[in-house]
Amino acid sequence: MEKRTIQISIPAMGKEEWEACREPLESGWITQGPKVKEFELAFASRHHVKHALAVSNCTTALHLACIALGIGPGDEVLVPAFTWVSTANAVEYCGAKPVFVDVDPKTFNIDIDQIQYKITKKTKAIIPVHLFGLCADVQEIRRRYPDLKIIEDGACAAGASIHEIPAGGLGHIGCFSFHPRKSVTTGEGGMLTTNDDALAAHMDKLRNHGASISEEQRHHGPKPYILAAFEMVGYNYRMTDIQGAIGGVQLKKLDHFIQERAYWANYYTEQLQSIDWLNTPQVPDGYHHGWQSYVTWIDELKSPQKRNDIMEYLQQNGIATRPGTHAVHMLSFYATKYQIRPEDFPGAYACDQFSMSIPLHNKMIKEDYDYVIHHLKQIK
Repeated sequence: MEKRTIQISIPAMGKEEWEACREPLESGWITQGPKVKEFELAFASRHHVKHALAVSNCTTALHLACIALGIGPGDEVLVPAFTWVSTANAVEYCGAKPVFVDVDPKTFNIDIDQIQYKITKKTKAIIPVHLFGLCADVQEIRRRYPDLKIIEDGACAAGASIHEIPAGGLGHIGCFSFHPRKSVTTGEGGMLTTNDDALAAHMDKLRNHGASISEEQRHHGPKPYILAAFEMVGYNYRMTDIQGAIGGVQLKKLDHFIQERAYWANYYTEQLQSIDWLNTPQVPDGYHHGWQSYVTWIDELKSPQKRNDIMEYLQQNGIATRPGTHAVHMLSFYATKYQIRPEDFPGAYACDQFSMSIPLHNKMIKEDYDYVIHHLKQIK
């Protein structure tokens, strides 16, 4: 089989996105403005929430969500031990303590049964992560722990849902990413969602230096020369109108992107089932997967090679792979600061060591998928 080069992810962009940038460039309104507002309204509508607020990335979305819920020094926030580091970092930014909770290796999401052992009098909130596009069971978390404030880390989960309720409307605040590895992208960028009017108003000010009104509102008001009042310490976490214009185009393609990824995810699952050492992702009943990534599990008790050796073999044959993500409790900062051992969270440790993401994106064709499958079957 002729060698191919297949990236782990490539953003699906084209002429429409390029043309969408013309209006903000020609109008001169490049910072947060009308295109961001259009994107926000469309995102809120798609995810069945009252409010969507665009920000510079998902990390800043998580930070603002924590601040809006009053999280600060002395507070604890529950965080899955297997997630991208931003989930825990956002808690650290506030001077609070991230308290890690183990994950279920079958879903890669937070193990709900372990939450009860981590709650203390200092617990202020929980950040369940919809990892790789599969929603965590936030409804069950709310049922068991009704007093916990819930921030959804939906970085991977635009368009995903559980029991027909989209990600972003399951908890108190949702946070999304538009990084190039996500199904829809604005280069960098993020979104906050909520059904709470007061939280939305607070986060709107926080993202714009704490200003009482936006630059667009001031500019188009009767006295644009009067600066806004600044009633709080805020941040410059705004999205540009160029990004908003791109996001509006990308969002229209979201459902098509997910449908296409789901088709090829099912193709992978069917074609790889004969490999007894490779466990493929499963979707529980009632869940609509966002398929940001297709993450497998290497059973090294059955596998002819170790996970990293398999990844090296695939790399040599032009196939990019990654571990699903990392176990945050094993990263040096968190391991040292909180004196955590790798084995303290066995589920997260196993996910860190044995997960493998293989290429899945909207630029791939059938020959690419067949090439990946062929080489996985060659491993003996």
